[in-house]
Amino acid sequence: MTHTRAVGIVSIALSVSLVMAGCAVNEQIGPGASDSRITGTLVGAGSSALGAAQNSWIAGFQTAHPRANVTYDPTGSGAGREAFAGGGTDFAGTDRAFSTEELDGAVEFRGCAVDSGVVQLPLYISPIAVIFRLEGIDSLNMSADVIAGIFAERITDWSDPAIAELNPETTLPELAITPVHRSDDSGTTENFTDYLAQAAPTVWSFEADGVWPLDSGEAAQGTSGVVDAVSNGVGTIGYADASRAGDLGIVSVGVGDEFVPYSPEAAAAIVDASPTVEGRPDFDLSLELDRDTTASGVYPIVLVSYLVACERYTDPVKAELVAEYFRYMASTEGQLVAQDGAGSAPISDALFLRVSAAIEAIS
Repeated sequence: MTHTRAVGIVSIALSVSLVMAGCAVNEQIGPGASDSRITGTLVGAGSSALGAAQNSWIAGFQTAHPRANVTYDPTGSGAGREAFAGGGTDFAGTDRAFSTEELDGAVEFRGCAVDSGVVQLPLYISPIAVIFRLEGIDSLNMSADVIAGIFAERITDWSDPAIAELNPETTLPELAITPVHRSDDSGTTENFTDYLAQAAPTVWSFEADGVWPLDSGEAAQGTSGVVDAVSNGVGTIGYADASRAGDLGIVSVGVGDEFVPYSPEAAAAIVDASPTVEGRPDFDLSLELDRDTTASGVYPIVLVSYLVACERYTDPVKAELVAEYFRYMASTEGQLVAQDGAGSAPISDALFLRVSAAIEAIS
Protein backbone atom coordinates (compact mmCIF):
# COMPACT_ATOMS: atom_id res chain seq x y z
CA MET A 1 0.00 0.00 0.00
CA THR A 2 1.44 3.44 -0.92
CA HIS A 3 2.23 6.08 1.69
CA THR A 4 -0.48 8.34 0.23
CA ARG A 5 -3.11 5.66 0.48
CA ALA A 6 -2.07 4.76 4.03
CA VAL A 7 -2.36 8.38 5.12
CA GLY A 8 -5.76 8.59 3.47
CA ILE A 9 -7.02 5.59 5.40
CA VAL A 10 -5.92 7.10 8.71
CA SER A 11 -7.59 10.41 7.87
CA ILE A 12 -10.85 8.76 6.95
CA ALA A 13 -10.81 6.55 10.04
CA LEU A 14 -10.39 9.59 12.28
CA SER A 15 -13.35 11.32 10.66
CA VAL A 16 -15.95 8.67 11.26
CA SER A 17 -17.83 7.62 14.36
CA LEU A 18 -16.62 5.03 16.85
CA VAL A 19 -19.00 2.43 15.47
CA MET A 20 -17.84 2.89 11.88
CA ALA A 21 -14.19 3.01 12.93
CA GLY A 22 -14.50 -0.62 13.88
CA CYS A 23 -15.54 -1.32 10.30
CA ALA A 24 -12.57 0.58 8.87
CA VAL A 25 -10.15 -1.69 10.69
CA ASN A 26 -11.52 -4.62 8.73
CA GLU A 27 -10.22 -3.13 5.46
CA GLN A 28 -6.77 -4.36 6.46
CA ILE A 29 -7.86 -7.98 6.85
CA GLY A 30 -6.08 -10.08 4.23
CA PRO A 31 -6.60 -13.53 2.74
CA GLY A 32 -6.82 -16.27 5.32
CA ALA A 33 -7.88 -13.91 8.12
CA SER A 34 -11.23 -14.28 9.86
CA ASP A 35 -13.62 -11.75 11.33
CA SER A 36 -16.53 -13.51 13.04
CA ARG A 37 -18.37 -10.18 13.54
CA ILE A 38 -19.07 -9.75 9.80
CA THR A 39 -21.99 -11.95 8.91
CA GLY A 40 -25.01 -12.02 6.63
CA THR A 41 -25.94 -12.38 2.97
CA LEU A 42 -25.61 -9.89 0.14
CA VAL A 43 -27.25 -10.25 -3.27
CA GLY A 44 -25.99 -8.28 -6.24
CA ALA A 45 -26.62 -8.30 -9.98
CA GLY A 46 -25.74 -6.34 -13.08
CA SER A 47 -22.92 -5.83 -15.54
CA SER A 48 -21.66 -9.00 -17.20
CA ALA A 49 -18.33 -7.22 -17.77
CA LEU A 50 -18.00 -7.19 -13.97
CA GLY A 51 -18.48 -10.96 -13.72
CA ALA A 52 -14.83 -11.99 -13.47
CA ALA A 53 -13.98 -9.19 -11.05
CA GLN A 54 -16.97 -10.04 -8.86
CA ASN A 55 -15.90 -13.69 -8.74
CA SER A 56 -12.48 -12.58 -7.51
CA TRP A 57 -13.86 -10.06 -5.03
CA ILE A 58 -16.37 -12.51 -3.58
CA ALA A 59 -13.71 -15.19 -3.09
CA GLY A 60 -11.35 -12.76 -1.33
CA PHE A 61 -14.06 -11.20 0.82
CA GLN A 62 -15.52 -14.52 1.96
CA THR A 63 -12.04 -15.79 2.81
CA ALA A 64 -11.57 -12.81 5.11
CA HIS A 65 -15.17 -13.04 6.40
CA PRO A 66 -16.22 -16.72 6.34
CA ARG A 67 -19.61 -16.01 7.93
CA ALA A 68 -20.57 -13.64 5.11
CA ASN A 69 -22.11 -14.79 1.84
CA VAL A 70 -22.13 -12.68 -1.34
CA THR A 71 -23.70 -13.63 -4.67
CA TYR A 72 -23.61 -11.75 -7.97
CA ASP A 73 -25.69 -12.49 -11.07
CA PRO A 74 -24.15 -11.03 -14.28
CA THR A 75 -27.52 -10.34 -15.92
CA GLY A 76 -26.36 -7.12 -17.66
CA SER A 77 -26.24 -3.50 -16.54
CA GLY A 78 -29.83 -2.62 -17.44
CA ALA A 79 -31.23 -5.65 -15.65
CA GLY A 80 -29.00 -4.97 -12.66
CA ARG A 81 -30.17 -1.38 -12.30
CA GLU A 82 -33.79 -2.49 -12.61
CA ALA A 83 -33.38 -5.22 -9.99
CA PHE A 84 -31.68 -2.86 -7.54
CA ALA A 85 -34.25 -0.11 -8.02
CA GLY A 86 -37.03 -2.62 -7.45
CA GLY A 87 -35.51 -3.86 -4.19
CA GLY A 88 -34.59 -7.27 -5.59
CA THR A 89 -30.89 -6.89 -4.82
CA ASP A 90 -28.77 -5.23 -2.15
CA PHE A 91 -26.33 -3.67 -4.60
CA ALA A 92 -25.84 -3.37 -8.33
CA GLY A 93 -22.98 -3.36 -10.80
CA THR A 94 -23.53 -1.17 -13.84
CA ASP A 95 -21.47 0.12 -16.74
CA ARG A 96 -23.32 3.41 -16.57
CA ALA A 97 -24.38 5.29 -13.48
CA PHE A 98 -27.99 6.20 -12.79
CA SER A 99 -28.71 9.44 -14.64
CA THR A 100 -29.72 12.77 -13.13
CA GLU A 101 -33.26 12.26 -14.45
CA GLU A 102 -33.48 8.84 -12.81
CA LEU A 103 -32.15 10.18 -9.52
CA ASP A 104 -34.56 13.12 -9.59
CA GLY A 105 -37.59 10.86 -9.36
CA ALA A 106 -37.90 8.90 -12.59
CA VAL A 107 -36.74 5.81 -10.69
CA GLU A 108 -37.99 4.76 -7.25
CA PHE A 109 -35.42 2.88 -5.18
CA ARG A 110 -37.67 0.51 -3.25
CA GLY A 111 -34.89 -1.31 -1.42
CA CYS A 112 -33.55 1.85 0.18
CA ALA A 113 -34.83 3.78 3.16
CA VAL A 114 -37.32 6.56 2.46
CA ASP A 115 -35.65 9.61 0.86
CA SER A 116 -32.32 7.77 0.63
CA GLY A 117 -29.79 8.79 -2.00
CA VAL A 118 -27.75 6.33 -4.05
CA VAL A 119 -24.01 5.78 -3.62
CA GLN A 120 -22.35 5.29 -7.05
CA LEU A 121 -18.65 4.41 -7.04
CA PRO A 122 -16.37 3.77 -10.08
CA LEU A 123 -14.56 0.71 -8.75
CA TYR A 124 -13.87 -1.17 -11.98
CA ILE A 125 -11.97 0.45 -14.85
CA SER A 126 -11.31 -1.48 -18.02
CA PRO A 127 -10.71 -0.74 -21.68
CA ILE A 128 -13.32 -1.88 -24.17
CA ALA A 129 -11.48 -3.68 -26.94
CA VAL A 130 -12.58 -3.47 -30.57
CA ILE A 131 -12.11 -7.12 -31.53
CA PHE A 132 -12.13 -8.72 -34.98
CA ARG A 133 -11.44 -11.99 -36.76
CA LEU A 134 -9.42 -11.96 -39.97
CA GLU A 135 -7.17 -14.86 -40.82
CA GLY A 136 -3.50 -13.97 -40.42
CA ILE A 137 -4.12 -10.46 -39.05
CA ASP A 138 -3.64 -9.79 -35.33
CA SER A 139 -3.89 -6.01 -35.15
CA LEU A 140 -5.13 -3.02 -37.14
CA ASN A 141 -5.02 0.74 -36.76
CA MET A 142 -8.36 2.56 -36.96
CA SER A 143 -9.39 6.16 -36.43
CA ALA A 144 -12.61 7.04 -34.63
CA ASP A 145 -14.25 7.85 -37.97
CA VAL A 146 -13.32 4.44 -39.39
CA ILE A 147 -14.62 2.57 -36.34
CA ALA A 148 -17.83 4.58 -36.46
CA GLY A 149 -18.13 4.00 -40.20
CA ILE A 150 -17.87 0.25 -39.77
CA PHE A 151 -20.45 0.04 -37.00
CA ALA A 152 -22.76 2.50 -38.79
CA GLU A 153 -22.37 0.15 -41.80
CA ARG A 154 -21.01 2.84 -44.09
CA ILE A 155 -17.74 0.90 -44.44
CA THR A 156 -18.75 -2.62 -45.45
CA ASP A 157 -15.63 -4.36 -46.81
CA TRP A 158 -12.28 -5.03 -45.16
CA SER A 159 -10.43 -3.81 -48.27
CA ASP A 160 -12.03 -0.37 -48.07
CA PRO A 161 -9.46 2.41 -48.70
CA ALA A 162 -10.36 4.06 -45.38
CA ILE A 163 -8.99 1.01 -43.54
CA ALA A 164 -6.18 0.27 -46.00
CA GLU A 165 -4.58 3.72 -45.82
CA LEU A 166 -4.18 3.41 -42.04
CA ASN A 167 -2.58 -0.04 -42.40
CA PRO A 168 -0.23 0.22 -45.41
CA GLU A 169 1.85 -2.81 -44.42
CA THR A 170 -1.16 -5.12 -44.04
CA THR A 171 -2.78 -7.02 -46.92
CA LEU A 172 -6.50 -6.75 -46.33
CA PRO A 173 -8.89 -9.24 -47.91
CA GLU A 174 -11.84 -8.38 -50.12
CA LEU A 175 -14.33 -9.64 -47.56
CA ALA A 176 -17.60 -8.34 -46.19
CA ILE A 177 -17.46 -6.87 -42.69
CA THR A 178 -19.94 -8.32 -40.20
CA PRO A 179 -20.34 -5.98 -37.21
CA VAL A 180 -21.52 -7.66 -34.01
CA HIS A 181 -23.32 -5.75 -31.25
CA ARG A 182 -25.01 -6.54 -27.94
CA SER A 183 -28.66 -7.62 -28.13
CA ASP A 184 -29.36 -6.69 -24.48
CA ASP A 185 -29.48 -3.31 -22.78
CA SER A 186 -25.79 -3.00 -22.00
CA GLY A 187 -23.54 -0.54 -20.24
CA THR A 188 -20.73 -1.71 -22.52
CA THR A 189 -22.85 -0.61 -25.48
CA GLU A 190 -23.58 2.72 -23.82
CA ASN A 191 -19.88 3.36 -23.21
CA PHE A 192 -18.97 2.31 -26.75
CA THR A 193 -21.67 4.42 -28.40
CA ASP A 194 -20.71 7.34 -26.15
CA TYR A 195 -17.19 7.09 -27.57
CA LEU A 196 -18.53 6.99 -31.15
CA ALA A 197 -20.81 9.98 -30.52
CA GLN A 198 -18.05 12.07 -28.94
CA ALA A 199 -15.08 11.10 -31.11
CA ALA A 200 -16.80 10.69 -34.52
CA PRO A 201 -19.88 12.95 -34.47
CA THR A 202 -19.87 13.52 -38.24
CA VAL A 203 -20.10 9.78 -38.90
CA TRP A 204 -22.04 8.44 -35.91
CA SER A 205 -25.39 10.23 -35.81
CA PHE A 206 -26.83 8.42 -32.78
CA GLU A 207 -26.75 9.38 -29.11
CA ALA A 208 -25.09 7.23 -26.48
CA ASP A 209 -27.45 4.46 -25.43
CA GLY A 210 -27.34 1.04 -23.83
CA VAL A 211 -29.60 -0.29 -26.59
CA TRP A 212 -27.95 -0.66 -29.99
CA PRO A 213 -29.54 1.89 -32.37
CA LEU A 214 -29.41 -0.13 -35.62
CA ASP A 215 -31.64 -3.06 -36.55
CA SER A 216 -29.07 -4.59 -38.89
CA GLY A 217 -25.83 -6.37 -38.10
CA GLU A 218 -25.44 -9.42 -35.87
CA ALA A 219 -26.74 -9.27 -32.30
CA ALA A 220 -25.47 -11.36 -29.38
CA GLN A 221 -26.43 -11.63 -25.72
CA GLY A 222 -23.93 -10.42 -23.16
CA THR A 223 -20.16 -10.08 -23.32
CA SER A 224 -19.71 -13.80 -23.85
CA GLY A 225 -22.17 -13.79 -26.73
CA VAL A 226 -20.33 -11.02 -28.57
CA VAL A 227 -16.94 -12.69 -28.08
CA ASP A 228 -18.33 -16.03 -29.27
CA ALA A 229 -19.99 -14.48 -32.33
CA VAL A 230 -16.79 -12.70 -33.36
CA SER A 231 -14.67 -15.79 -32.67
CA ASN A 232 -16.92 -18.11 -34.65
CA GLY A 233 -17.46 -15.79 -37.61
CA VAL A 234 -15.40 -14.75 -40.61
CA GLY A 235 -14.72 -11.06 -41.16
CA THR A 236 -16.50 -10.22 -37.92
CA ILE A 237 -15.85 -7.22 -35.68
CA GLY A 238 -17.33 -6.35 -32.28
CA TYR A 239 -16.67 -4.65 -28.97
CA ALA A 240 -16.20 -6.27 -25.57
CA ASP A 241 -14.49 -5.87 -22.23
CA ALA A 242 -10.79 -6.20 -23.03
CA SER A 243 -10.26 -8.94 -20.45
CA ARG A 244 -12.33 -11.20 -22.70
CA ALA A 245 -10.52 -10.45 -25.98
CA GLY A 246 -8.42 -13.62 -25.86
CA ASP A 247 -6.64 -14.41 -29.13
CA LEU A 248 -8.86 -12.25 -31.34
CA GLY A 249 -7.49 -9.41 -33.46
CA ILE A 250 -7.30 -6.06 -31.68
CA VAL A 251 -7.75 -2.51 -32.97
CA SER A 252 -5.33 0.24 -31.92
CA VAL A 253 -7.41 3.40 -31.68
CA GLY A 254 -6.44 6.74 -33.17
CA VAL A 255 -5.86 9.40 -30.49
CA GLY A 256 -4.29 12.62 -31.65
CA ASP A 257 -1.34 11.73 -33.88
CA GLU A 258 -0.88 8.17 -32.61
CA PHE A 259 -2.64 4.83 -32.49
CA VAL A 260 -3.06 3.54 -28.95
CA PRO A 261 -3.56 -0.14 -28.11
CA TYR A 262 -5.66 -0.89 -25.07
CA SER A 263 -4.07 -1.35 -21.68
CA PRO A 264 -5.31 -0.96 -18.11
CA GLU A 265 -2.90 1.95 -17.59
CA ALA A 266 -4.12 3.82 -20.68
CA ALA A 267 -7.72 3.26 -19.57
CA ALA A 268 -7.06 4.53 -16.05
CA ALA A 269 -5.46 7.69 -17.44
CA ILE A 270 -8.71 8.93 -18.98
CA VAL A 271 -10.64 8.31 -15.75
CA ASP A 272 -8.34 10.50 -13.66
CA ALA A 273 -8.52 13.24 -16.30
CA SER A 274 -12.34 13.31 -16.40
CA PRO A 275 -14.62 15.36 -14.11
CA THR A 276 -17.52 14.05 -12.04
CA VAL A 277 -21.08 14.94 -12.98
CA GLU A 278 -21.97 18.37 -11.63
CA GLY A 279 -24.56 18.74 -8.89
CA ARG A 280 -24.17 15.28 -7.37
CA PRO A 281 -23.55 14.70 -3.64
CA ASP A 282 -20.09 13.67 -2.46
CA PHE A 283 -21.10 10.01 -2.28
CA ASP A 284 -22.02 9.93 -5.99
CA LEU A 285 -18.83 9.80 -8.06
CA SER A 286 -20.41 9.46 -11.50
CA LEU A 287 -17.94 10.55 -14.19
CA GLU A 288 -18.20 12.51 -17.42
CA LEU A 289 -15.54 10.78 -19.52
CA ASP A 290 -13.66 12.83 -22.12
CA ARG A 291 -13.76 10.40 -25.06
CA ASP A 292 -12.50 12.96 -27.60
CA THR A 293 -9.15 13.47 -25.89
CA THR A 294 -5.95 13.95 -27.90
CA ALA A 295 -3.66 13.34 -24.92
CA SER A 296 -0.77 10.98 -25.58
CA GLY A 297 -1.07 7.43 -24.29
CA VAL A 298 -4.74 7.68 -23.35
CA TYR A 299 -7.13 4.97 -24.51
CA PRO A 300 -10.60 6.53 -24.93
CA ILE A 301 -12.89 3.50 -25.27
CA VAL A 302 -13.21 2.80 -21.59
CA LEU A 303 -15.73 0.93 -19.55
CA VAL A 304 -16.17 2.25 -16.03
CA SER A 305 -18.36 0.00 -13.92
CA TYR A 306 -20.05 1.52 -10.89
CA LEU A 307 -20.92 -0.33 -7.73
CA VAL A 308 -24.24 1.08 -6.56
CA ALA A 309 -25.72 0.93 -3.07
CA CYS A 310 -28.28 2.78 -0.99
CA GLU A 311 -27.07 5.70 1.05
CA ARG A 312 -29.38 4.42 3.79
CA TYR A 313 -30.86 0.96 4.27
CA THR A 314 -33.80 0.06 6.48
CA ASP A 315 -31.67 -2.68 8.09
CA PRO A 316 -28.46 -1.37 9.76
CA VAL A 317 -26.89 -4.85 9.72
CA LYS A 318 -27.37 -4.99 5.96
CA ALA A 319 -25.88 -1.51 5.63
CA GLU A 320 -22.80 -2.53 7.60
CA LEU A 321 -22.27 -5.59 5.41
CA VAL A 322 -22.69 -3.59 2.18
CA ALA A 323 -20.21 -0.96 3.41
CA GLU A 324 -17.70 -3.65 4.40
CA TYR A 325 -17.92 -5.33 0.98
CA PHE A 326 -17.51 -1.98 -0.79
CA ARG A 327 -14.46 -1.24 1.38
CA TYR A 328 -12.93 -4.51 0.30
CA MET A 329 -13.55 -3.88 -3.41
CA ALA A 330 -11.97 -0.43 -3.13
CA SER A 331 -9.00 -1.54 -1.05
CA THR A 332 -5.51 -2.12 -2.43
CA GLU A 333 -5.99 -5.85 -2.03
CA GLY A 334 -9.40 -5.81 -3.70
CA GLN A 335 -8.19 -3.78 -6.68
CA LEU A 336 -5.19 -6.05 -7.21
CA VAL A 337 -7.41 -9.13 -6.97
CA ALA A 338 -9.64 -7.68 -9.70
CA GLN A 339 -6.61 -6.83 -11.83
CA ASP A 340 -5.32 -10.40 -11.57
CA GLY A 341 -8.72 -11.98 -12.17
CA ALA A 342 -10.22 -9.61 -14.74
CA GLY A 343 -7.43 -7.45 -16.18
CA SER A 344 -8.88 -4.21 -14.81
CA ALA A 345 -6.89 -1.10 -13.87
CA PRO A 346 -6.54 -0.38 -10.14
CA ILE A 347 -8.05 2.96 -9.14
CA SER A 348 -5.60 5.73 -8.32
CA ASP A 349 -4.75 6.85 -4.80
CA ALA A 350 -6.67 10.09 -5.34
CA LEU A 351 -9.81 8.25 -6.44
CA PHE A 352 -9.40 5.77 -3.59
CA LEU A 353 -9.58 8.56 -1.03
CA ARG A 354 -12.78 9.95 -2.56
CA VAL A 355 -14.33 6.48 -2.79
CA SER A 356 -13.44 5.67 0.82
CA ALA A 357 -15.04 8.87 2.07
CA ALA A 358 -18.18 8.13 0.05
CA ILE A 359 -18.49 4.62 1.50
CA GLU A 360 -18.81 6.16 4.97
CA ALA A 361 -22.16 7.60 3.86
CA ILE A 362 -23.65 4.08 3.72
CA SER A 363 -25.74 3.51 6.85
